[in-house]
Amino acid sequence: MSKYRKLSIVIPVYNERDYVEKILNIVRTVDLGYDLEREIIVVDDGSTDGTRDILRRLENSEEFKGILKVIFHERNQGKGGALNTGFKYVTGDIVVIQDADLEYDPRDWKEMLRLFMEGWADVVYGSRFYGKSHRVLYYHHFMGNKVITFLINLLYNMTFSDIEVCYKMFTKEVLDELMPFNSKDFGFEVEITTRISKLANRGKVRVYETAINYYGRTYAEGKKIGWKDGFKALWYILKHKFVW
Repeated sequence: MSKYRKLSIVIPVYNERDYVEKILNIVRTVDLGYDLEREIIVVDDGSTDGTRDILRRLENSEEFKGILKVIFHERNQGKGGALNTGFKYVTGDIVVIQDADLEYDPRDWKEMLRLFMEGWADVVYGSRFYGKSHRVLYYHHFMGNKVITFLINLLYNMTFSDIEVCYKMFTKEVLDELMPFNSKDFGFEVEITTRISKLANRGKVRVYETAINYYGRTYAEGKKIGWKDGFKALWYILKHKFVW
């Protein structure tokens, strides 16, 4: 029998009024493949488009009673800042990060969870490059991710294929080892990966990747990460390697 009993889903949200209720209902009802309790922790990162009103209504609804906890930032802190806040409220044995839009499919959690439930992994990354459905968009984003992933693999002796992916799942014990994070923006993706890589190199965690679907958005549809974040990521890689 597995030692894992609860899955904590941490969701940073910023101006997602068109998507947030849909994704929360999917997260609440998706088949996990295992008998796991679930908690949903949402951090609204200073939304100004009505997202906060939707979240207040859902938190007080019968459907989400006892499952959903919402924390409100009064000002925008960035994805890393929102996750840092959300992680403080985690009570589950396994933690997964979920974006508030519909780019990622929670049905992919089932295979990720299998690696924990069968005792193989302490950390599991999704990968958009292992053969499942992947919307064709933005070559420069694709290449930027490849360069960032290559540099992390080179500097930390790892074999990741997709470090900028949203889907990162890890045990509560690993999260406690990693907290707190310094990065407030999308540099979080680099920081958590470099820290996990260091633990893996010391034999303290077992890291896996699994194939996931990716339904990417255009900027017109609400995508937020930009080319500046790519250049920041390169700086963060060097900073984490040689400074932090």
